[in-house]
Amino acid sequence: MQFTLRSAAFSRSLATRSRFSALSSAGKHRCLSTTSTVREAIDPTKDVPTPQPPKRSKFRTVLRTLGGATLLSLAGGIGVFVYVTQKDRHPGTQLPYDPAKKTIVILGSGWGATSLLKTLDTSEYNVVIISPKNYFLFTPLLPSVAVGTLSPKAILQPTRYLARHKARAVTVIEAEAKEIDPFNKTVTFEDDTEIKGEVSHTTIPYDYLVHAVGAEVQTFGIPGVQEKACFMKELADAEIMQRRFKDCIESAAFPGQDDTEIDRLLHIVIVGGGPTGIEVSGEIHDFLEDDLKAWYPELAGRIRISLVEALPSVLPMFSKQLIEYTESTFKESKIDILTKTMVKEVKDKSVVLQMPDKSIKEVPCGMVVWAGGNKGRKITQDLMAKYPSVQTNRRGLSVDDHLRLAGADGSIFAIGDCTSTSYAPTAQVASQQGAYLARVFAQMAKKTTLEEKLNQMEGSIPTVTNAEAKDRLSSEIEATKKSIANIKFRPFYYSHQGSLAYIGSDKAIADLPFANGNIASAGVATFLFWRSAYLSTLFSLRNRTLVANDWIITKIFGRDLSRD
Repeated sequence: MQFTLRSAAFSRSLATRSRFSALSSAGKHRCLSTTSTVREAIDPTKDVPTPQPPKRSKFRTVLRTLGGATLLSLAGGIGVFVYVTQKDRHPGTQLPYDPAKKTIVILGSGWGATSLLKTLDTSEYNVVIISPKNYFLFTPLLPSVAVGTLSPKAILQPTRYLARHKARAVTVIEAEAKEIDPFNKTVTFEDDTEIKGEVSHTTIPYDYLVHAVGAEVQTFGIPGVQEKACFMKELADAEIMQRRFKDCIESAAFPGQDDTEIDRLLHIVIVGGGPTGIEVSGEIHDFLEDDLKAWYPELAGRIRISLVEALPSVLPMFSKQLIEYTESTFKESKIDILTKTMVKEVKDKSVVLQMPDKSIKEVPCGMVVWAGGNKGRKITQDLMAKYPSVQTNRRGLSVDDHLRLAGADGSIFAIGDCTSTSYAPTAQVASQQGAYLARVFAQMAKKTTLEEKLNQMEGSIPTVTNAEAKDRLSSEIEATKKSIANIKFRPFYYSHQGSLAYIGSDKAIADLPFANGNIASAGVATFLFWRSAYLSTLFSLRNRTLVANDWIITKIFGRDLSRD
C-alpha cells in the first residue's frame, strides 16, 4: 500500500517536472527568438532606411528670414541714429576769428538768414549773427502748436546749433538791431532781455551786411486788431491763441452761462484765406473732432469756425479744383467761408464785418485770429529812409537781381519778407534766396583770392631776371586773369517747388510743378505727403524726431487740454 502511494506521488512529481521543463524550453525558445530579432534590428549590415527629419514649411522659413533681417535692420538703424546724434552733440574744433578775412553781419534768424548760415562756407569769412531770437522757428507748423498738436520746442532749432557746426567759429548775439549806418558800415544793437549786463548797447563794423529781419503783421490800421486779435507770426502768438481758445471753452462751461453767451464764446473767427488761415481752421476742427467732443460733449457741438477773406476766393495761389476741394471739405466740416468780406473793427466781444453787399454786420465771437498781411519793421523803414530817392516801395526794400540793396555800394544785401520783389513773401522764397546768397559769397571769396594772387604775381615781375621764369610767370598771370573773368554772378532765380496746405480731417492739398504744368493733389495720401515733406524740410534730426514723436503721441493720447 505504501509502495503504491509512493509510486503515485513519484509519478505526479515526474509529470510536474516534465511540464516545468517544457515551459522552460518554450521560454528559452522565445527569449532566443526575441534576442535574435533585436540583434537583427541593430545589425549594421542589415539594409534599414535612415529616418528623415521633419520638413519645415516654406512659410516658417520666410518668417524666420524676415525676422532676422528686421532685427538686423533695427539694430543697424539704432546704431546709425546713436552715431549721428552723438556726432551732432560733439562737433569738432573750429577755426578762430581771422582779422585778415572779411566780416559778414547777418541780421535775423528766420528762413533767409538760417538758409544762408547753413549753406555758407565760413572758412572764407568771419560771420556775426544778430537777432532778438536765438533760434530758428519752423513757421509752417505754427498752427499745429496753436492747438497743441505739437509742442513748441519741436519746431525750434537753436541758431548756435548750426553755428557750432560751421568750419569757422560764428558769433551769435541775441540782441535787436537798432540802427544801420550804411555809410560808415556799422550796426548798432541793444540787449532787450529782462536781465541786462553792464554793457547792453554797442556798435560793430561790417564788410558785408545781410538784412534778413523779416516782417511784422500788417493790420491795415483797422481798429482793435493790434490790441484784441491773436496773430500767427511768432511762437508767442501760437501760445497766446492756444490759451485764449481754452479760456473760451472753460468760460462757456462755467455754471449759469446763458445760451447766447455760450454761442458767442464758442464762435472762432479767423481772418485771412491764405495757407495760414486755412491751416489754423483745419487744426481747430481737428481739435474739436478728436478731443473736445470726448471731453466737452455738452459744448463741442456748439463750436463754430468762420473764415473771413476779402478776396473772391480762398487760397488764390492754388488751382481752381483745389480751391473747390477745400471749400467742399470745409462745408462738410461745418466751417463757414465768408469771401468778399472785410473786417472793419475788432471789439472785445465781437467783430464788425463789411459783407459782400457792402452792409455792415457785427458778429459776436469769443476770439479773432488774424492771419494775413506783412509790413516792414522799424529797422527796415529806417534803412529805407537812408536812400529816399530809390527806396520808395512801401512793401519793403528794393533789391536788384543779385539781391543787393538798391542805392547802396554793393555791401548790403536784403532777403526774405523785408524785401519788395516780384515773388510772394513765403518761406520757400526766403530759403532759396539765402542759399543763393551763400553761393554768391563763395564766388566773391574765390575772386578775392585770385585777385590777391594776381597782385602778388604782378608785383614780383620786376624781381624775376630769368627769361624762362619770367615767361612762365606771365603765363600764370594770363591764366589767373582769365579765371577772374570767368567768375560771373548769375542773377537770383526762384524755382517754385509747389504749394502745400493742411485743411483738416487728415486731408491736405498740394499744387506741385511737373514738366511744363502742375499736378493738383488732395486727400489723405496728400496729407501723408505733406507730413513727409515737412519732416524732410526740418533742419536737424532732433527736430524731425521731436515732431514725429509729437504726432504719434497726439494720435494715441490726444491733445493736452490743460492750460497754464
